[in-house]
This record gives sequence, C-alpha cells and structure tokens, in this order.
Amino acid sequence: MIIILFGVSCVGKSAVGEKLSEKLRYKFFDLDGEINRRFNITIEQFIKNNPFSHERGRIKGEIISSLISENKDNIVIAVSQIHYPIYFAQFTEMDNVFCIELQDTAEHIFQRLIFTDENDQLWAGGDEYKEKHKEHYMKEIREDIKYMEQVFKLIKKKYFVNNKSIDEVVDDLIDIIQNDWC
Repeated sequence: MIIILFGVSCVGKSAVGEKLSEKLRYKFFDLDGEINRRFNITIEQFIKNNPFSHERGRIKGEIISSLISENKDNIVIAVSQIHYPIYFAQFTEMDNVFCIELQDTAEHIFQRLIFTDENDQLWAGGDEYKEKHKEHYMKEIREDIKYMEQVFKLIKKKYFVNNKSIDEVVDDLIDIIQNDWC
C-alpha cells in the first residue's frame, strides 16, 4: 500500500508520516526533501526558480508519480501543498493508494509554525518574530485552511489532529487505514 498525507503547511504531515512509516516498516518520503535531493536546491530556491504555484504543482505531481513508480508499494509520502487538484487527482483514484488529509485548527497550526533561513536551517529568532506577528500569521493560516478545503475536496478521508501527540495520530491513522482498507 502507498499512503499519501495531504494537509496545509505545519499540520504535521512530515512528523506523522515519518512515525507512521516507522510503525508500518514502510519507506518514508517527504516531498520537500525529495525536491531538495532531486534538484539539489532549498525549498526557497525551488520557489524562486518556479514562481508560479501551477508550475510547482506540476513538478510535485511528477515527483509523487515517480516515487510511486520507483517504489511500487509500502511507502508513505508527506506532500507539501499542491494548489491545483489536477496534479494529485490521479493518486486519489489508484487502487493501491490511500490518501488522507490531516486537518487541525489555526491555533494549533500556529503553535507548530517555524521559520527557516535561506538554507532551510531553523532561524534562531523565529519564535520571537512569530509571536510579534501572530495576528498576521493567524489570518494567513485561516485563509490557507479555507482555500485548501476546496482544493482537497477530492480527498475523501480526513483526520482532525486536534493537537494530539504524533503517536496518538499515528495509532489512529493505522486504525483508519486497517478498517477502510480491509
């Protein structure tokens, strides 16, 4: 089985995906990590090189497709946002693919928000900056959740994280997958 985790930024896709793959003994892929590895660039550079979200979505869709082709089975993929369903719709229809959207409140997502520098390294002043600009980021997160709600309509399975621990989320996801897959 191939498990693909979707969701807005900072909802926990990568952390959950990594832990889920460990428990299932699957191989884990983080889409942003794959972009970094395949193109030898940071995410910031990827965005600068591909300023249109349509183009980034196409590239991300191609990478997901190649991961599925290269690995065939027993993988978990954490997908950074793709703003156009055309680039992920085919995966929601595949027999061996289980797609699920992770959801959470804007407040919980804000708590997970981190800032990195141009080299994708954690920025030391990020927490102070985040708190100083909380109102701005809360507005952006709420808008992102609302927008992506429309984008992710194709993904039938939804899981509300509700600020649970990674282990709790993973255990719940395993139950959902086992109950829905069998």
